[in-house]
Amino acid sequence: MYLIYSLLLFLAFVLLFPYFTFQALLRNKYRANFWQRLGLVPGELAGDSRPTIWLHCVSVGEALAAQPLVQELRRRLTDWRIVVSTTTITGQKIARERFAGLDGIFYFPFDWQLCARRSLKRIAPQMVIIMETELWPNFLRETRKQKIPVIVANGRISPKSFRRYFRVRSLIKRVLQNVTLFCMQSKEDASRIATLGECQDKIVVTGNLKYDVGPGQQERYDAVAEHLNGLLALSGTRQLIVAGSTAAGEEEMLLDSLRAIRKHPSLSQVRLLIAPRHPERFEEVARIIKRSGFSLARRSQLESNSSDADVILLDSIGELAAVYRFAGVVFVGGSLAPKGGHNILEPAIYGKPIIVGPYTDNFRQIISDFANQQAAVQLPLTTADELGKLLTERLIELLSSDAGQMIGERARAVIDRNRGAAARTVDEIVKIIEVNRRRGD
Repeated sequence: MYLIYSLLLFLAFVLLFPYFTFQALLRNKYRANFWQRLGLVPGELAGDSRPTIWLHCVSVGEALAAQPLVQELRRRLTDWRIVVSTTTITGQKIARERFAGLDGIFYFPFDWQLCARRSLKRIAPQMVIIMETELWPNFLRETRKQKIPVIVANGRISPKSFRRYFRVRSLIKRVLQNVTLFCMQSKEDASRIATLGECQDKIVVTGNLKYDVGPGQQERYDAVAEHLNGLLALSGTRQLIVAGSTAAGEEEMLLDSLRAIRKHPSLSQVRLLIAPRHPERFEEVARIIKRSGFSLARRSQLESNSSDADVILLDSIGELAAVYRFAGVVFVGGSLAPKGGHNILEPAIYGKPIIVGPYTDNFRQIISDFANQQAAVQLPLTTADELGKLLTERLIELLSSDAGQMIGERARAVIDRNRGAAARTVDEIVKIIEVNRRRGD
């Protein structure tokens, strides 16, 4: 099974090599991380005598979610070294911003045995922590050969991922055997991983780390928020709709809603801030906004006060959380089309009323918890035209009545009730460290 997987991985690399070469030569993309992906991690990460935890965060979302975990690890394991890897370039950027005080940040190796072995030998970790069920078969197999315990933190398996993994259950079961402990977000996630791996004795439910990304972590956004507020008057008298992590097709619906909302007598000055999920769509979204007839201010081109713009395009990375505090209402994207939705917890921390579409499979349990407690608004599954009308109606309702404030307060209460995942996860990590320490004595 591993041989077949490795051959398929190599074939995929060969087929994609021209694309990566093009990106490296013309756009300087992937060039900096290629050698690290081969397992040639920076020399300063090798040869450290301190016990080491290697924390892997595939991209931006995982890196942001890991913040409270890293904070708790540093508080309780003061003599340990913590190094962080990412897979994506955007994840690397966020990791370097958020974890600047850590002992090392680098790129995760390609999932070939030689690359994995080389990275593990150089870093020599006493433990590997993988965020959110990022399962690489050869890497995990190599950790087992080197007797390195592996913890899955903030683990989750969406219904879609479960169905995909179930098709190759025989391989997944063997991969999961290489994990020491699964710290899962919910009972549903725990049940799915148990079904795939028949590993009930290695599973605990510790909760969702994203609930712990609270005001302490949000303080780092204060300077960004103050700067953007100075340029855009985000805290002014004009109400603001923040649309975060939008996907293709959603911007047009939001702009249509804005046009309808501004016909309402008390909402004629409402503004819209759009933050596309993927940076490669920034130019496309800018063109969509210009075609709509609304005046546009782009974050990347702000040089002076742009408080008159109808629509703001947040064409930057890592600043969305900083502007949620200014929102009258938040729409979280990837949910009007079948993209699975995105994290609603960051705006909930600020007590903001949140609207999502019907497609939220990636965050089904969280959305369900909020909706059941009337702490968020989820639009029903219906036609695109009807969705647009419902989106407009709910935005008007939340902007023009006390309903928005009440929903926002309930959202913050849900956050407060669900904190503690970081402490519970580190409790489990410390238990494993103590067991291994006793075995070594």
